[in-house]
Amino acid sequence: MFENDPVEDLDKLVTELRLDARRGPDEEGFDDSRLIQWLKRVRDLGGADLLLVSGAAATIRVRGAFVAASTVPLDPTHIVQAVAPLLPTRLLERHRAGESVDLAFSRPGLGRFRMNLHYERGRPAAAIRALPTTIPRLNQLNFSHDISVLSRLPRGLVLIGGPTGSGKTTTLAAIVAEMNNRDQRHIISVEDPIEYEHPHGTCLIEQIEIGVDSPDFATALRAAVRQAPDVIVLGEMRDPESMRIALTAAETGHLVFATLHTTDVASAIGRITDGFPTERQNAVRQELAMALAAVLTQTLLRTVQGALTPAAELMMVSYGARQHIRKNALQHLNQEITITRKAGSFTLEESLAALVRAQKLDRQDALMKAAHPDELTTLLAG
Repeated sequence: MFENDPVEDLDKLVTELRLDARRGPDEEGFDDSRLIQWLKRVRDLGGADLLLVSGAAATIRVRGAFVAASTVPLDPTHIVQAVAPLLPTRLLERHRAGESVDLAFSRPGLGRFRMNLHYERGRPAAAIRALPTTIPRLNQLNFSHDISVLSRLPRGLVLIGGPTGSGKTTTLAAIVAEMNNRDQRHIISVEDPIEYEHPHGTCLIEQIEIGVDSPDFATALRAAVRQAPDVIVLGEMRDPESMRIALTAAETGHLVFATLHTTDVASAIGRITDGFPTERQNAVRQELAMALAAVLTQTLLRTVQGALTPAAELMMVSYGARQHIRKNALQHLNQEITITRKAGSFTLEESLAALVRAQKLDRQDALMKAAHPDELTTLLAG
């Protein structure tokens, strides 16, 4: 199956491998034995990612180290033959047009995976992330402070920020699972792609996948608010229209969760307002001040034992924070976090200090990650 001849016509090869959008990846005609071997190796090693790059062997990332999953360097043919049959027609067309595409898939006995198929130096490449076989509970995520307060909020907008690979999706899935084990709510999620599949528990959960169940986030959100949800989960707020609908839903009594690629509380709020035209930003700040309930930002750090653990910051929005948002005085939000500790807020420095005290993080590493090193120094001296 995997000859070493160069690809003469990659476009033709992709066309030959095209699947009808109605046909699932497990149907007759999909020989995925090599990919299955690699994915099984990922699971056996407890790996995080399978990386397929032309000119290199299939590689597995295991706790930050690279392990070869094959002995022969891959060429574009190998990569396309391995992964193209997983793609529905719409994603194959986007990939052929030169776009990077994302999807989630499952394999029997191996669980679910998330794949990004992209190009590097004009050649296809893929990164496949192994997703947990079960949805973790919040207390299994090893946050230094309790964040379950987010699952008990009755309404409002909750932002979960962090860089790529920081565990935002996993945290959000654990929050939904917390509600699903305790409350009776109608939860609608809008995702691209669906990564964690939630069973119906005490909650009724609908999961809408972009490109499969709805063409885009804005269309899915507009439909969701008409479907009597108690909770709306938005995989990511990518455009002003999605942001506007999410704000409106939060203002009208829904609990709305959304993720953003931001690094701290102030930048998460700024990201929302900056997504709108300048002439609309002041009005959006007023709406955001009313709708926002909480902001959680997180990043994953490697512990001295070699594992990964989250360092986070949580601001439960108070009257003071709303005033700062209205005035665009976001530099004062850090002090609001300390003022609202009793409501569940905590700073990044408090999170880092807890990790140092628990001997999970080296003091110097923590100081390098701190936004306010002087505050962390004071906390560690106390």
